[in-house]
Amino acid sequence: MGAASFWDDPQAAAEVQRERSSLVNALEGYAAQTSRVEDLEVLLELAHEEEDVQAMKEVATGLTKLEREFKEWQLQLLMGAEEDQKNAIVTIHAGAGGTEAQDWCEMILRMYLRYAEIKGFKTETIDLQEGDEAGVKSATFTASGPYAYGYFKSEHGIHRLVRISPFDASGRRHTSFAAVQVLPEVDDRILVDIQDKDLRVDTFRASGPGGQHVNKTSSAVRLTHLPTNLVVISQSERSQHRNKDLAMKVLRARLYDLERRKREEKKAELQENQKDIAWGSQIRSYVLQPYRIVKDHRTKHEEGDVDRVLNGDLGGFVEAYLLNPEANASD
Repeated sequence: MGAASFWDDPQAAAEVQRERSSLVNALEGYAAQTSRVEDLEVLLELAHEEEDVQAMKEVATGLTKLEREFKEWQLQLLMGAEEDQKNAIVTIHAGAGGTEAQDWCEMILRMYLRYAEIKGFKTETIDLQEGDEAGVKSATFTASGPYAYGYFKSEHGIHRLVRISPFDASGRRHTSFAAVQVLPEVDDRILVDIQDKDLRVDTFRASGPGGQHVNKTSSAVRLTHLPTNLVVISQSERSQHRNKDLAMKVLRARLYDLERRKREEKKAELQENQKDIAWGSQIRSYVLQPYRIVKDHRTKHEEGDVDRVLNGDLGGFVEAYLLNPEANASD
């Protein structure tokens, strides 16, 4: 009997195929960018020869578009990990501080949904726990599209807000924290074994918005993975079956992420980040008073237009993170 072939190992074969596909995409992207540059050069020469102002404007517009596309292509080249190309599962938890922190949690949720819209990602809310007076206590949504996890992974960690509280009649300055967890969605090709004996399934009436039917029937689902004590809730759908499917998707992703971190000798990093939603552990600060600035403490990237950032313009922070190997490797 001959020696076992390398291709008898499905995992190794899949890894080689993934790397090959990544290299082919990179080469094709380079060829496309080169072709576009050459076309614009020809158009520019003709515009100069014929003194065609309209053609020159077309060249300027084409260069602006090409620069934007080149930057996106460059960032995607930096997303070399297998998980980067997957969809993202984003969970946001309000820190201590009641209404103030819950309002901040809702602000972050809105910021990410706007960012996803800008990037062309499809989003789906899985769970939304509303605050007692305002804001949200926690929220989980998926962002689906090419490299969704690669673009969102820079947001994993503690986010700090400093502002004059709209809930404080005395107009005092408050500091609020929220924890963001970003996981890659586990596709069906990756086997995550969840045995029935290890799973507790609870159903209950959904809370919050969703219509009369949602609130009067036990459509919400809570899954508890007993060996790890991971808990996932889904209550956004009218169907109990659909909510269970969504919850299982999140649970599989969290179990996969847990095992991946163990293999990388980073056990419990995620849990430790979630426990300490407080001063000193933040990855980014959003300061609205006494001055206005958003600063990432890992990459040192800063932006002064706070409103634009909170409205979903996170491109500068994502780019700085991907271009900073030390910040990227720390996850």
